[in-house]
Amino acid sequence: MPSIISKEQLAALPGTELEPSDWMEISQERVNQFADATNDHQFIHVDEARAEATPFGGTIAHGFLSLSLVTHLTAETMPVPEGCQMTINYGSDKVRYLTPVRVGKRIRALQTVIEAGEKKPGRWLVKTAVTIEIEGEETPAVIAEILFMHFAA
Repeated sequence: MPSIISKEQLAALPGTELEPSDWMEISQERVNQFADATNDHQFIHVDEARAEATPFGGTIAHGFLSLSLVTHLTAETMPVPEGCQMTINYGSDKVRYLTPVRVGKRIRALQTVIEAGEKKPGRWLVKTAVTIEIEGEETPAVIAEILFMHFAA
């Protein structure tokens, strides 16, 4: 659950490493649902038998699936300014997919605040460096800079 902080505390966040999110397992069902939602049914994601014969040894999550989970994972630990009515995804910078996430593995988000401040009255922009790490693996799945806009009530 995100904590509520003052605007002054929000402005002081750059350079702060936030708590990691909880772990989330990537199931074949989730990968299949993402394939259906995006019409991306490449065999490496949905055909377990064929995927076993690849260097990955099984099915893997779509890179965009891993990226799409950033919002959920970071929301668990991202502080929000008091008076915030809603937060939206404002964009992504420098996205890289470094390691595929094998089905059955667990991922979590690590984030460090890069910038935070009031963009317009009642609107706070926060930019974070996000790393999606894979449990038990050295190389992360995704690294990206993610922007969130908080709106006052």
